[in-house]
Amino acid sequence: MSQPADPPVGGSSRRSPEPADFEAMHSSPEFQELRSKFRAFVFPMTIAFLVWYFLYVLLAVYATDFMATKVFGNITWGLIIGLAQFVTTFLYIRFANRVVDPRAEAIRHELEGEVA
Repeated sequence: MSQPADPPVGGSSRRSPEPADFEAMHSSPEFQELRSKFRAFVFPMTIAFLVWYFLYVLLAVYATDFMATKVFGNITWGLIIGLAQFVTTFLYIRFANRVVDPRAEAIRHELEGEVA
């Protein structure tokens, strides 16, 4: 026999969407827009991230003199290019926080709603 679920925090709970709700949401304009914006950003950026990463590896292997060239102080091109990889990660995080997450949250709220 299953145990009853713990009471929700804050006194409210969300309803569990049915499979038909997911199918309806999948064809909704809101979901289509979210998917379109996500794909339009993520697919090109994934290619760019991979090219960027493999370029870094190839430079590290075949252009060691260039990568060891000091730009200022003990800071080399290898360090600058390597740290720039993090910039691309922050670009994705910023995109997700500003574009994807709010739309996904609105869709989730529409599906689950609040149950008193």
